[in-house]
Amino acid sequence: MATNSNELPVIALTPGDCTGIGPEQVARILSDNRLADAARLVVVGDARVLEMGMEHAGVKLKVERIASPKAANWGSNAVQLVDLGNTDPSKIPLGKASAESGRLTGETLSRAIDFSKAGEVDAITFAPLNKRAMFDGGWKFPDEHKMFASLLGQKTYFSEMNVLDGQWMSRVTGHQSLREALDGIHPASITESIELVDRMMRKAGVAKPRIAVAALNPHAGENGLFGRDEIEMIRPTVEAAAKMGINCTGPYPADTVYIRAFAGEFDSVVAMYHDQGQIATKLRGFNRGVTVTAGLETVFTTPSHGTAFDIVGTGVAKTGALESAVRLAAQLVSIKVKEAAYAH
Repeated sequence: MATNSNELPVIALTPGDCTGIGPEQVARILSDNRLADAARLVVVGDARVLEMGMEHAGVKLKVERIASPKAANWGSNAVQLVDLGNTDPSKIPLGKASAESGRLTGETLSRAIDFSKAGEVDAITFAPLNKRAMFDGGWKFPDEHKMFASLLGQKTYFSEMNVLDGQWMSRVTGHQSLREALDGIHPASITESIELVDRMMRKAGVAKPRIAVAALNPHAGENGLFGRDEIEMIRPTVEAAAKMGINCTGPYPADTVYIRAFAGEFDSVVAMYHDQGQIATKLRGFNRGVTVTAGLETVFTTPSHGTAFDIVGTGVAKTGALESAVRLAAQLVSIKVKEAAYAH
């Protein structure tokens, strides 16, 4: 890689599902050292998957195989690769969900997590994966975030967040049916969501984030006409969080709060359920957003878009969201990394 600075975080970069665009994206961003100012990248995966990514991207990389991230040769101009030797992409059809590929995607991420637990990497950025393929491949979790929490032994609150154009979009409930989500919306879960997004944004360098909390019901309940959740539960919870020193307000009608946030009035919106926030942010910039697994011991980031099976192998996959994911991971761990560097 291009830098020898020990102040830059070491980030494990995994190629995601090998049947999708991840390998191409990884090869492309490594081809010109475009992220050398942000992080020291170690690819964790199979050399054959990276080679396929090179073919799809039309690039050639000099690759140096290493046993683990701590053995990385940062003075080299070669890509540092921990070759797991576990995935032969020639045996898995491109452009379609595969249980075998899902199994191997999870296995590769698990190895990256092992390196994080051992202190060899500061964060993990992963290219797009397929949740259904991973589930069918034996990783019996509704999403990768819950898999990460399980592997890390996480017992306390965590959440998926989406970051786009400096806006942090959080939510009280996540990947579950809307009927189940309604049962998960209560004062404790709302408070945890507000506290977590405030903590994560401060880590990212926002001194006092302006957090808007979305209402649950249409028009924020229209003063009780469409429900009393806002009056009896959400507003008192938001006010209690504000008294703790968090700059949060609401609840605001969900059909207008995102317009106000993207206009610059707020730094973050806490949605009540998954699609309430996702529709707004994906309309705003589907190919640019970054997903963060917030609240875990290890920082995880990934593009918010999916595996894009329809364009696999065509060499046209854009890399903006993956680049942003690496930069955000670096930003979230940079203070800790700098402190460690100065301690030595």
